[in-house]
Amino acid sequence: MSFIRFWLNAAAWLAAIAATIATTTARAEDARFIKAINLNGPALIIDGRQWLGSSNSPDFKASGQHFENQQVPLRPPTDPGRTRMLRSSTWGQDATLEFSNLPDVPHQIILWIWEDNQSEQCRFAINGRTVLDKFSTGTGGSWHRLGPWPCRPNQGRIRITADGGAANFSGIELWAGDGPIPPPDPSSGFNLHPSTEQLAFFEKRIRPLLIGKCLDCHSASAKTLRGGLLLDSRAGILRGGDHGPVIIPGHPDQSPLIIAVRRQQQDFAMPPDHPLEPSEITDLASWITMGAPDPRTDDTVSLTRERSAASLRAAADWWSLKPLTDPAPPAVRETSWPRHDLDRFILARLEAASLTPAPDADRRTLIRRASYTLTGLPPSPDDVAAFLADSSPDAFASVVDRLLASPQYGERWGRHWLDVVRYADTAGDNSDFPVPQAYRYRDWVIAAVSKDLPYPEFVKLQLAGDLIPDLPDSDRAAAITATGYLAISRRFGSRVDDYPWHLTIEDTIDNLGRAFLGTSISCARCHDHKFDPVSTQDYYALYGIFQSTRYPWPGIELEQKQRDFIPLVSGKITNPLRDTAYAVTDAPEPRNATVQKKGNPDQPGESVPRRFLTVLGGHPLPPDNPTSGRLALADWIFHPSNPLPARVAVNRVWLHHFGTGIVPTPNDFGRQGQPPSHPDLLDWLASRFISDGWQLKPLHRRILLSRTWQQASTRSPAAAESDPLNSLLSSFPRQRLDAESLRDTLLLLGRSLKTGPLGPHPFPSPNDWKFTQHNPFKAIYDSDHRTVYLMTPRIQKHPFLSVFDGPDASASTGQRLTSTTPLQALFLLNDPLVHRQADRFAAALIREFPDNPSRITSLFSQLFSRPPTTDESSDATSFLESARATGTDPWPALVRALFRTNEFIWLD
Repeated sequence: MSFIRFWLNAAAWLAAIAATIATTTARAEDARFIKAINLNGPALIIDGRQWLGSSNSPDFKASGQHFENQQVPLRPPTDPGRTRMLRSSTWGQDATLEFSNLPDVPHQIILWIWEDNQSEQCRFAINGRTVLDKFSTGTGGSWHRLGPWPCRPNQGRIRITADGGAANFSGIELWAGDGPIPPPDPSSGFNLHPSTEQLAFFEKRIRPLLIGKCLDCHSASAKTLRGGLLLDSRAGILRGGDHGPVIIPGHPDQSPLIIAVRRQQQDFAMPPDHPLEPSEITDLASWITMGAPDPRTDDTVSLTRERSAASLRAAADWWSLKPLTDPAPPAVRETSWPRHDLDRFILARLEAASLTPAPDADRRTLIRRASYTLTGLPPSPDDVAAFLADSSPDAFASVVDRLLASPQYGERWGRHWLDVVRYADTAGDNSDFPVPQAYRYRDWVIAAVSKDLPYPEFVKLQLAGDLIPDLPDSDRAAAITATGYLAISRRFGSRVDDYPWHLTIEDTIDNLGRAFLGTSISCARCHDHKFDPVSTQDYYALYGIFQSTRYPWPGIELEQKQRDFIPLVSGKITNPLRDTAYAVTDAPEPRNATVQKKGNPDQPGESVPRRFLTVLGGHPLPPDNPTSGRLALADWIFHPSNPLPARVAVNRVWLHHFGTGIVPTPNDFGRQGQPPSHPDLLDWLASRFISDGWQLKPLHRRILLSRTWQQASTRSPAAAESDPLNSLLSSFPRQRLDAESLRDTLLLLGRSLKTGPLGPHPFPSPNDWKFTQHNPFKAIYDSDHRTVYLMTPRIQKHPFLSVFDGPDASASTGQRLTSTTPLQALFLLNDPLVHRQADRFAAALIREFPDNPSRITSLFSQLFSRPPTTDESSDATSFLESARATGTDPWPALVRALFRTNEFIWLD
């Protein structure tokens, strides 16, 4: 165990000091101290508060065996009073503590435990409700301050129990109220009234030592403050560091500062590079023995705290967190160019850069572009001919409406959402167990996108469909299925008893932040976010919501069977694979989470009430709410004061129509992301999105009917030089077909594409599952359905998707990379899929058309949505003759050659 972890527990009794750092929310009234009890010992004073002894504690009883060993060295050492309390205890697997005759008001419990021998794993409960599960007590000498745990008396009683292991109950504190517990007086035991001789000792021996050997890393002026410890003021000494107090006045041998400079723990020896001289260590020990007298009056703790608060305020003053605006479209000089207000935002920036828009795209280019962007498939020659023949002003609008109404629209845009939520048909653990029911969530997404479900409802169903009240029975199964969004969170490891649920919850929170808020929340798991205004408290406030959620168990190496899947039918389940959903429900005992210090679940800190991110309002879950809080979370996300969901959603739609978002980093609207290229346009679109009822189809129409989107892809030399990335959109950005569009087009041209949902995948029967981390699930199930319906493994990609930059099923894919590799060219040259579809396409051309000229015309029309030029017809004819002369089947060869052209795999 590292020294840092070793000392982590010591921070608990001073943790409340850090809570005084300025925040954007009002401070609740402090909790009120009622009593503290030394559970197997005399009355004593700890942290300046009177503790009752075990024999004089009215309205309290403790049952269990009694144990004391005052010789065990505590890890970490602490002050004498606390040491005496900790090293005597009431213990046993049936040990209980109970307060009685309490008023029916909110209370909080703090429990002190220690381990004298070998680690036990315990579950702690208050009045039968679990407050801490699977807690490891640590090695001999370890001690912990657990809580505070909010609770309410049941018939005047609060009963604390532990099971699963023999816990050593050393002490207990009872507080009234649900506000923060005030910190102890940090000056207790320090020499605050030193003599002249003691002050002279400090000035002569200690101050020079601290300045010369310590303050480079432990002062308000340090470039990087190490361990949160300030040694440049008395206030800093009194406060201690991130890992607790560094000085125990009068007890140098027990003081972490002395242990560090004596280098008793090599992984935390201080100073790290140049040990102190023995005389310097002696001086520090003498100083601590006399109570650490310190005449310095500068409050560097408050200074550092104010800097931190200022940094938080500055981080909160970021563009994406400011209220949503509805800017007026700007004035432009070339008033005849814009077709809609959207175009004014684009043209104003182009004019400011002395650039002009590209010409309009021709009609054939336009319908091919629209068909791919909305459905992922090319237009048929008949669709192209009908559009060319329609001379009405609304001809293109009719095309857009037809495409938006087609079933293929939901399949195309449902796939975009599945990228964001890292959809997979396997669990992602070491063995990558299959989840035969996962496809139901995928199909639900496609159906919801097809019917243009309003975005807040779309999100709410995924977060809390099982909790929405008053749903008709006909909608209940779909609402449960929608929570597959949470169920598909990644699984880890291979063990059962100590399964790392905290990693699955971290994956949930990470995706929640990126998908809905464009924020990397999970960075705050171990420490406050270094760049964005998200604190560790914020992280564990959300953690409590998902800790209070029961995830399904997909199977794991040491327990190869499913459990906790959600029934979709009433009555007896006859076929779990058919009658259940990979979905979530509330845990039997919803509860707040405790901070996991440094992200370690074995190091619990203070309890954090469930609520939303502070910077987005910090909306709390009411104390009497009996649920996990997922339904409230969905409402908090779409609170009118939260500007992020609309901005993030609109940006995702823009990205898929133009290849790059207005914000180029769609999953990160924070300081590590890139700023918007057109911030006013983003807010204008977001405002329209909200006023349109949060529906995507009006947003698609607004973008596709703009002159900006209908530009040709040709760029002027001036634009290429001054705006090489085309951020200002002086032309339409050319885009390569994504993996799904390419594969689906090959199947379509080969007359192989099957429409509609695929249904369940042919996974092996659960009775045959023998997957291990050394023999994980690795099957690939190909089909002729659209690529969105392919079985998606999490650990390994489908080979086709791997070659053509498909999504990563282990992490949110906000925007796919577009690579150009030799493997892609070789695939289009040699892969059996390409040859099979080319053969079928060629056979259809020969079957459907009487001669080579008509076949060549149809070939070009189906591939490129245009007829061939005279030169292309001549070249194709020559190719056919040359292939026939060499004994090659000419038509499949010609088809394969055209499959490899840029015009086929790129959109202009």
